[in-house]
Amino acid sequence: MEIGVMLDRLDRGAISGRLRSGRASRPHAQELPGAPRREPRPAAVLVPMFRYLEAWHLLFIRRTEYPGDHHSGQVAFPGGQWEPGDADAAATALREAREEIGLDPRRVVVLGELQPLHTVSNYLVTPVVGEIPWPLALRPDPSEVARVFGIPLAWLGDAAHRRVLTWPAPDHPEARDVVFYDEFDQELLWGVSAHITVDFLARLTRA
Repeated sequence: MEIGVMLDRLDRGAISGRLRSGRASRPHAQELPGAPRREPRPAAVLVPMFRYLEAWHLLFIRRTEYPGDHHSGQVAFPGGQWEPGDADAAATALREAREEIGLDPRRVVVLGELQPLHTVSNYLVTPVVGEIPWPLALRPDPSEVARVFGIPLAWLGDAAHRRVLTWPAPDHPEARDVVFYDEFDQELLWGVSAHITVDFLARLTRA
């Protein structure tokens, strides 16, 4: 069966079950190979799924651009750093999604989590997968989010649309393998968010 067809046939229960059964034995993955240099700061992102025209999509944001901020202008999932009062990773992800795009946490059905990722910027990011209804009125905070958009899961699952490159250069002290997707609707998905997307797809397609 074509991978896109298989992905779109998965229902909420199947997705949740594959997230539970696919938990990795390692405590977390590392964006940069080698031993961690310091204790990471906990963070979480929401990986929002929705159905549109009988197909699954993932919801992304493009961050507002600021001079000198190398993360601004990038495609990402809504999310951010853990704060005191957050009970767990899901609470962090839902709070950040509400702050960034105006997503009511009551409209999210949490389906599970992916393996945490220790990023080069020294965050331990836990991706939290959640289903949202669609269409849905959102209120992006313009100081943080320039655009909210969706990409079909079947398109993301097609390996012809992505490649792995050594970034930023082979001889750079932070050289690592980075996933880059082709442009979709004039948006470029790469880096940590692309890594999370590929990990999610691997969970869904694992027999």
